[in-house]
This record gives sequence, C-alpha cells and structure tokens, in this order.
Amino acid sequence: PVLRKDFTVSAKDVLDARLMGADCVLLIAAALDDEELAAFHRTATEIGLDALVEVHDEAELERALAVGATLVGVNQRDLVTFEVDHERAVRMAAAFPDHVVSVAESGVRDADDARALAEAGYDAVLVGESLVTSGDPTAAVAALRSATAASS
Repeated sequence: PVLRKDFTVSAKDVLDARLMGADCVLLIAAALDDEELAAFHRTATEIGLDALVEVHDEAELERALAVGATLVGVNQRDLVTFEVDHERAVRMAAAFPDHVVSVAESGVRDADDARALAEAGYDAVLVGESLVTSGDPTAAVAALRSATAASS
C-alpha cells in the first residue's frame, strides 16, 4: 500500500493523492478542525482511499473516532518540539476500540521498538527515518516484520 504522507489541508490534496496512485492519505488531527477532518475523511472514503488519521493524545483520538476513522496512528513525535516520547503510544494503546486498526508512528528505531509496540497492542508501525538511514532497508524491514510477527 502507498501512503501519501503529507500535510493534507484541502479536499484537493485528498483527490491529488488518488490521482498520484496512493492507496491511503494521512489526515493529521492536530492540523485540521472537526469539519475539515470529517470532510476529508468522507472524501477519501468516497473515492476509495483509506485514511490514516494521526493523533497525539486521547482528545484527538476521540475526534478521529467521531468521524468514523478505522485506521488511526499515534505519532510519538511532538509536532512543536520534535522530541519523541516512546511512552505516548504505549499509554494510548488501551484507548483503541477493537474495530480500529492502531498504528504507532514516528520514533520506531529498530525491531525492539516494533516488538514493544506490538506487545502494547498496536497492529502496525509506520517507519520512515530509520529505514532511510539504515544502510540496508531490505534487512531493516525484514527485522521489523520478524519482530512484530513474533509478538502476534
């Protein structure tokens, strides 16, 4: 699956994601008001895109659930300070309803991090920087998959 991991700030961005061949669009709850979040989520669904709604706290999780999100990611990175709080996702794991696919985002450095997040209850991890800087992305992905498979 291809995720358009960008700041979605208009309905046009959602449509562009589909035109560019994405399977999923990122909706950052902190960057959108309730009306925008609902409208962009609805548009994505109507045109056959999945919508990964990114949250940072329980209040944003409630907003995501209120618009019907079934794919929700907890970003462990603070958008203001850019510091990573590895405990944020662990603290929030229990707040996810069973029907929602939970994703831990940002700051997943290695297989140990992925394993800990899987053990906390996450269905998936979103990894970027550590793959880019790994030197061997194929091996890094294999290690992450192995770690999370062992935890399921």
